[in-house]
Amino acid sequence: MMNVNSRSSLQSHVVSLASAAGLEIVSSAEATSFAGAPTTRFQLALIGSSDRQTQLELSDSFASDKPEFAQQLKIFLSETAQRLRNPVPNAMLTLGGIPLTTSNFEWPFHESTAGADTSLVHGQVHLADGTGSPLFAKIAASMTVTFREIVAAPEQPFAESFILNAVRKTFDQGQLELVKSGNRQPVPVTTRFYSPRTQKFVFNDTTEPQRKAHLAAKAFWLSGVLGAEAPVWLLDPRDAQYLNASVADLKVSLEALAREGAVSLDHDPAYASPTPALVAKRPEFEAHLAEALAFIKPTFNEEMRGGHTNM
Repeated sequence: MMNVNSRSSLQSHVVSLASAAGLEIVSSAEATSFAGAPTTRFQLALIGSSDRQTQLELSDSFASDKPEFAQQLKIFLSETAQRLRNPVPNAMLTLGGIPLTTSNFEWPFHESTAGADTSLVHGQVHLADGTGSPLFAKIAASMTVTFREIVAAPEQPFAESFILNAVRKTFDQGQLELVKSGNRQPVPVTTRFYSPRTQKFVFNDTTEPQRKAHLAAKAFWLSGVLGAEAPVWLLDPRDAQYLNASVADLKVSLEALAREGAVSLDHDPAYASPTPALVAKRPEFEAHLAEALAFIKPTFNEEMRGGHTNM
């Protein structure tokens, strides 16, 4: 009975907060986590527009009635609504210029079955360069004991952003490879991604020109290549976290791009599309992508490629 009541309470809270964020629950289903604990999987869409959907998976024990949990879930759902307005809601771009989409992330974290004192979340990322590339990477993001103490709960609303940013950062470091087949590759999530002084996650120190270049590349790939030039959200707090910047910093960069004629602002100026001048730089963006893909390709014995240890 406790499980039924817990699930019913969770469902009620998610429905209420999703509606306030402009989202509707397309479906919800009982499921189990990697560790076998009961979860609920919600399929979310913008109200009145179910063509783009995303999944939220929460433990049935998720304390959505606690103020700090409810507040974080509210923020998560609000940002989810903004990303669902993107032509490809699950797309992201690395600082090196690799466009990726995410899939099959299994929440919440589970404890390592290999004896290590870590918590893990599994998922996949795929190269999204508009060519239908088969290249992907299976991910095993591992959170250390020390880092685990920083996170209020090992659940999707609290952890998704820093996990995806850790994945991007690991690509930036050349420590993940995109392959046609292979085992899970490790993404260590440690306290080096967190500043105790500022109590913020830290990934890449960037300058204003770097942020401007990143937003231009995001507009090119996520809108120009993947989204038929539909507007894309360029003031995403997840990107701000990844670039060690504020949303206000991103706004400065976006407005500069608009003045320079690189992007066209939507009626909601947080969204923009690439202009013909930016689209014309396709050879430049493709060259940067080729360099980034070459950087992450191992230089050791080719027979050893893809032989990462399962986690």
